[in-house]
Amino acid sequence: MPTVVTTAPPETPATAPHGTAARPARDAPDTAAAFRSLAALPAGPQKERVQEELLRAWLPMAHRIAWRFRDKGESTEDLRQVAALGLLKAIRRFDPDRGPFEPFAIPTIRGELSRHFRDRMWDVRVPRRVQELRNAVRAAYAELAHVPGGRRPTVTELADRTGLGEEQVREGMAALESYSALSLDAANAGDGADAVGPSIAELLGGPDDGYELVVDRESVKDAVRRLPRRERAILYLRFFEDWTQSRIAERLGISQMHVSRLLAQTCARIRDETLRPAESGDPGGLPRA
Repeated sequence: MPTVVTTAPPETPATAPHGTAARPARDAPDTAAAFRSLAALPAGPQKERVQEELLRAWLPMAHRIAWRFRDKGESTEDLRQVAALGLLKAIRRFDPDRGPFEPFAIPTIRGELSRHFRDRMWDVRVPRRVQELRNAVRAAYAELAHVPGGRRPTVTELADRTGLGEEQVREGMAALESYSALSLDAANAGDGADAVGPSIAELLGGPDDGYELVVDRESVKDAVRRLPRRERAILYLRFFEDWTQSRIAERLGISQMHVSRLLAQTCARIRDETLRPAESGDPGGLPRA
């Protein structure tokens, strides 16, 4: 945002206590002569000096307008900058032959502030078309908020009021939730009126290791099928039945050391047969023993 001088007298309402209503200027500065001089000056340093004088003279009014937007989540200093930029645009566009400056400047400053919130203050960026749908739906919702029975207006009622299609209304309603976002640390409402549930972050899902397990199992199926029966039995007893190597050795009538070697060789073979096709492009894997 271009930086604009925002110095104002100490008594400007921008420094008034919170909650004090900002009122239109009753002591508007007499700048008619300066505006006539500005209109006659060619572009150059002298014209810029007159513009700066006019800017300083009307800054209190710009700050009063900015103060009215103070509860919308933007800092006071940024609001002053935006309002001052709108004021500068109004000064540059104003034609002193078409009436007083103040009625011309106020809509220009307000429009600049509204554009700032429309274009820069969304937590989730949405297209301009969707922003316009949001504004139409919000206005219709406010008009229909007091429907009989205290119920919320339906999508059909909002579509009838706005002249939009129901799908457009749903799109606008979704955009209503995109302007601001909750922190993940915010508490989720509990069951009771005063209950406080866990934070939103605690309710979010995490990575599911089961998906990787499915992929791994499917990857080794063919290699396991090609194993001799004894090696398959050893794998099953060790990794699915959780038998110890000693128990397996006793069951098969071999030594525990032999079981350990067979496990190591079998696992290495499965790993090689599973990974080698992906690395070399060989679809057949190792030859069957």
